[in-house]
Amino acid sequence: MSTVEQLQKVIDNSKRIVFFGGAGVSTESGIPDFRSVDGLYNQKYDYPPEQILSHTFFERKTEEFYRFYRDKMLCLDKKPNKAHLKLAELERAGKLTAVVTQNIDGLHQAAGSKRVYELHGSVLRNYCRKCRKFYGAEFIKNSEGVPRCECGGVIKPDVVLYEEGLDDSVVNGALNAIMQADTLIIAGTSLTVYPAAGFVRYFRGDTVVLINRDSTPFDSEADLVFHESVGALLDQIKVG
Repeated sequence: MSTVEQLQKVIDNSKRIVFFGGAGVSTESGIPDFRSVDGLYNQKYDYPPEQILSHTFFERKTEEFYRFYRDKMLCLDKKPNKAHLKLAELERAGKLTAVVTQNIDGLHQAAGSKRVYELHGSVLRNYCRKCRKFYGAEFIKNSEGVPRCECGGVIKPDVVLYEEGLDDSVVNGALNAIMQADTLIIAGTSLTVYPAAGFVRYFRGDTVVLINRDSTPFDSEADLVFHESVGALLDQIKVG
């Protein structure tokens, strides 16, 4: 099993770290992972979450989409955890060049990270589909039924739903960061959700560190593997 000392040495010797994170990074802040056995998939709704969070469902049953979305996806009271804070510290120290995240909660930016590629968008950004006016998450949280713009248009979260493609500029930025990194830290992800999981294949650097509660298909290819809490592990790393 890999040790904290080994991870510390890797980080000490790295100049271009990229962190690639999934839902397991945010669960430590109390945000549920709807793919895990104890997550949102086990909640009782008229439709399974993967159907509700699809483009087709948003178009056809917008009010039902928002009933689920407000209840389960808007975790606006949650705070950054030790993992988010340590990554921001590593960036300030000039060690970490980018965070690539599958999460939509904005906690990396709340912790102070500046260069964050949000592959699946963010609940903090919402736009009128008609005039493109911006609305914050609080507006959505406090609205009823289908939230509408003052122009009458339906407001949609800037979140990548099932059946929708990823934003090209975000993808290109994330891939460029990964290809230029000397160390890639993969954390809190099962690496089974595509296309995001395929991003790690673009890494050309020296060291891959994998931190996840459960084993992943990528474990055998990583240089260091930790099956533990992301925040608890990174909190032990000394920066500077």
